[in-house]
Amino acid sequence: MKEKLPAVRRLSGTGMSFRKVKGGILMMLFSGALGSVTHAEETFFVTDESSTSASMSFFQTTAKQVTGTVTDESGEPLPGVSILEKGTTNGTVTDLDGNYKISVASDEAVLVFSFIGMASQEVPVGSQSTLNVELTSNTESLEEFVVIGYGSQKKREITSAVANVEEDDFVQGGMRSPMELIQGKVAGLNINRPQGNNPNGSTDIQLRGLTSLVGTTSPLIVIDGIPGGSLDLLQQDDIASFDVLKDGSAAAIYGTRGNAGVILITTKKGKAGQSRFDYSTYFQREYVDRKPDFLTADQFRELIDQGLMDEVNDLGSSTDLYERLLNKQNLSQYHNFAASGGGENSSYRASFYFNDAEGIARENSRRQFGGRINFNQTGLNDRLTLAANIATNFNKANMLGGSSGDFEQAIQRNPTAPIFNEDGSFVETEAYNNYNPLSRYANRISERNQQTFSGDARLSLDIIEGLTASAFGAYVRNTYNDRYYQSMNDFANRPTSQYQGMGYASKFNHLNWSNTFESTLNYKKIFDSVHSLDVVGGYSYQYFSTETFNVNNNGFTTDGFLDWNLGAGSAINNTQLPRPGMGSFKEDNTLIALFARASYAFDEKYFLQATIRREGSSRFGENHKWGNFPAVSVGWELTKESFLANSTAVNNLKVRLGYGVTGNQGIGNYNSIVTLSTGGVYPQEGIFYQTYGASRNPNPDLRWEKKREWNLGFDFLLFNNKLGGSLDLYNRETVDLLYNYTAQQPPFVRSSLLTNVGSINNRGIEIYLTSTLIQNSDFSWRADLTANTQRNKVNSLSNDVFTISWIEEGGLPSPGNLGNAIRVEEGGAIGNFYGKRFAGFTEDGKWQFYKADGSVGGTADMTTEDLTIIGNGVPKYMASLNNTFTYKNFDLTLFFRGKFGFDILNTKDLYFGNKRWLPNNLLESAITTHDELDDDPQYSDYYLEKGSFVKLDNVTLGYNFTLNSPYLRNLRVYASGRNLLTITGYSGIDPELQDVGLNTGIDNRGFYPRTKSFALGLKVGF
Repeated sequence: MKEKLPAVRRLSGTGMSFRKVKGGILMMLFSGALGSVTHAEETFFVTDESSTSASMSFFQTTAKQVTGTVTDESGEPLPGVSILEKGTTNGTVTDLDGNYKISVASDEAVLVFSFIGMASQEVPVGSQSTLNVELTSNTESLEEFVVIGYGSQKKREITSAVANVEEDDFVQGGMRSPMELIQGKVAGLNINRPQGNNPNGSTDIQLRGLTSLVGTTSPLIVIDGIPGGSLDLLQQDDIASFDVLKDGSAAAIYGTRGNAGVILITTKKGKAGQSRFDYSTYFQREYVDRKPDFLTADQFRELIDQGLMDEVNDLGSSTDLYERLLNKQNLSQYHNFAASGGGENSSYRASFYFNDAEGIARENSRRQFGGRINFNQTGLNDRLTLAANIATNFNKANMLGGSSGDFEQAIQRNPTAPIFNEDGSFVETEAYNNYNPLSRYANRISERNQQTFSGDARLSLDIIEGLTASAFGAYVRNTYNDRYYQSMNDFANRPTSQYQGMGYASKFNHLNWSNTFESTLNYKKIFDSVHSLDVVGGYSYQYFSTETFNVNNNGFTTDGFLDWNLGAGSAINNTQLPRPGMGSFKEDNTLIALFARASYAFDEKYFLQATIRREGSSRFGENHKWGNFPAVSVGWELTKESFLANSTAVNNLKVRLGYGVTGNQGIGNYNSIVTLSTGGVYPQEGIFYQTYGASRNPNPDLRWEKKREWNLGFDFLLFNNKLGGSLDLYNRETVDLLYNYTAQQPPFVRSSLLTNVGSINNRGIEIYLTSTLIQNSDFSWRADLTANTQRNKVNSLSNDVFTISWIEEGGLPSPGNLGNAIRVEEGGAIGNFYGKRFAGFTEDGKWQFYKADGSVGGTADMTTEDLTIIGNGVPKYMASLNNTFTYKNFDLTLFFRGKFGFDILNTKDLYFGNKRWLPNNLLESAITTHDELDDDPQYSDYYLEKGSFVKLDNVTLGYNFTLNSPYLRNLRVYASGRNLLTITGYSGIDPELQDVGLNTGIDNRGFYPRTKSFALGLKVGF
């Protein structure tokens, strides 16, 4: 007989329904979002009439009904609060009046109350049948400490522009650089890898725009207290947090190196308690994101048929050199194993890693391994603390492949040319700017072996209550050896070349190291429960040294020795060969500073901080070796005032105002004094003696570049803490800009002088927003938005003594002698493209441009007066949006990032999109978009395109296993994809180019392929 089921009951207005499940129990299903609940009724457990389940009978005899009201701190009822019986799926939500009713299994039940923006509470039921609960604002984050340089401070008390990114918020997946972990996470911080995922490529970092023309433009990196720490010593699983000191009042504590901002990186430390082991790994593969549209062999032959080239250019083959340059079997892997623990007086953490990164290009890789050990111990009744770190990195890089020039060949090399001759030798096409990259891979070696070491120790003593003395010492050493060899069989060494069919070898050794010693005295005290004082004063000393050695020789009649027997090269005696060479070099500099900072808070409502650093550098002139760098900032927590204390819309609001002066000593050594260089030789009694002369002019007035910066900021929590974030407005002016100016001769010996003249202004707005949009027992959605806008202006480049009309950058390659693409001039912006304005083509495909008077002329008619600003390559806006979804044990991250309001000069199109480039190969645009063109390449706004883009930069799906094991703490598996989608109007390969420094927005003719990457990872805690 068919079982008769009871009707399904739907609760009006709740979006809840019931469904038959095994055992006769019908559970609630939430069909609507949490915020759509208008009222809630009692929790129902429905059975069919025939159910006699023992479990059901047990529940009926032990079930207990609990009622109550949930309110906020002000006593206002909270509707939509999620209430869950811990360890079960039994739950309900509060109605519009904050009331709830729930049946639980027994007195042993625990109810979990959670609401967006409020701190969750777990309440045991016990014998109570009525539970009224007050949820408090989730302001725990305001009590967290942020590293600010030579100390830390509660977020609540911060008065400067400081951004903090913890491990949970790092960008997911495999990273080539540790800085990519916070790419797009800090408003105003621009992190870019111009060569994409090239494992040997560099990372560009710029904060709040350009602050110097010839000095350092990247933020100072401080790792565990070491200023100028090496990023090579960091692996992603060893980093605990990043703290970015963005404005002058925050960075002034680092004085001469704070102009471009400061990034403080804190590594993970051991904790007291049970010993822990952690293992992390991933495997990652790269795929070409977009291949350039160059002509195939068949398309190339069509141009021959059309008479655009002679038939001699058909070499009889069909070759896709681009595909042959790719390492399609690339597989990168990463392993990190860490052990940590500690007892009552000591703790430790030791990690060891192996990171093998293979590029998308052949002969392009970086393999590294190393470790990091941290040890902390306290004694003397917890008054004395020793903290020590040791980190090492050993890496070997294959730098032979991955050259941007190699992939330029892939576009322009004749696609009908074979790679090999019939005898197995390589085919070399000898058109303009041609070579065979595969021949070079077979006949050359280019490798780097590098070792980096860092060791530091800090000893801290609590002298009396609140007074702590600390001494810190660090040693950082980085050395690498480059080896290079060109075989006898290399085309560049052929018998008709200068090498006369013999081999060439070179070596280069580089060593740089630094010593750091810093001592501080810190006093902290709370007076009368409302006055809080934190004062730190200190002394800092750093010494830096660099040594290099290089040697080369040629004339090797065998490849048997490679580069391991340089003395075997016959060029030492054969003057018909290029001369062997050798050289060595050493330089050093010293920084010494005294600094102090005082932080005062009254009633956790009014905050004041003042900083001063006096610093001296050996790099500057005798009259200006020392500089003073002051800062002051204030904060006011408005929600502690009566007019906002009871606000339901504004839960926390603090206003910050800061002013600070920072410096820039990131220039070469010895620029203020006369240095000597070699000249010719002169004979005396049959002996030739080396001559020497001044290589630079002295400048005793050489001084710091200084940045003066105002910052107005707001930190807020709104709408029952559902929306949090910060807003910063800044205005910074860098004065005494350094640049090489023409020096009058006499009195100066040399023609140029590095001196202080100009100024640059940067201003902008930065915003960070975070919100948990949905949160219930099973599902949550958190969104984080960062955005900023920036403007810059060159206020001056000249004074009464030293003048310059403009600075030109972005030199365009041959052929065509097209000059420079970018001009910097007074009153203008950094990154301005300066050139001709396109006015169309003549009937026979010749260029026409607008002249200054509005008339139209050909290429020969244009003069320098007709050139003007035609675009700008610096993004005006940047934004990122991170979405994190969790469902039970699953989590999904979608990370979008974009840059807007800038132009790109498409030099690939400029050269390869022009039929005049024949008989080299072309891009398809030469016979489509630019088919009308029949003239030599010219630089103008014709090749400028809008560069704005949005990238789906990261998608990560993970699963955290629920474990009940005495051996495993946690187990997580994840899959991650990077650079998955780009939305842009730019016709080139990738709109994300170099956009820091002076050379911005130029899509260079050669390039490293941009890739999509996919990784599978595992994290295990034992």
